[in-house]
Amino acid sequence: MKTAKPATAPPAPPALPAVELRVPTDEDALNWHRVFNDPEVMEFHGGSPAELSVYEELTARQRRHHAELGFCLYTLLDPADGAVIGFTGAQPWPRDWGPAGEIEIGWRLGRAYWGRGYATAAATAALASVRAAGVRHVVAMVDARNERSAAVTRRLGMRRAETVIPPEGNRTAYCHRLEL
Repeated sequence: MKTAKPATAPPAPPALPAVELRVPTDEDALNWHRVFNDPEVMEFHGGSPAELSVYEELTARQRRHHAELGFCLYTLLDPADGAVIGFTGAQPWPRDWGPAGEIEIGWRLGRAYWGRGYATAAATAALASVRAAGVRHVVAMVDARNERSAAVTRRLGMRRAETVIPPEGNRTAYCHRLEL
């Protein structure tokens, strides 16, 4: 007589790291510029690091979004030492193509913080503020070559909904959707 092996539960997913989010400050423009001043970080965001003025405008816009909408792209802090490691959160899709008029969730981390679960943990935390603001669904636009960000969308429970060719026509992006 064969003895059945006891059933084993699938392994639990790894625990997400602790994260701390804050509304971007004026100083975060310089912090974001420093953390994202890396061609690998910018590979799917235009290829080269942006000027400081881009981050000055972006952080100011995020403070307005938070005041008006109740959510924004938050500055992501390393919980161990308070260092700025990137951003994550949501904002209205800023272009007139793609998911125009929708709320996009996004993340960008400094290279030293990739592969540690910070993007998923921070995006999960940021979704709470989006839900609290009454948003019913979000999108994430991800360059088709960016497997790391595509993996984050899957961990968040998003589904790939459509393929988008930006007006420049030099790349392909996927629009992922999540019902809240």
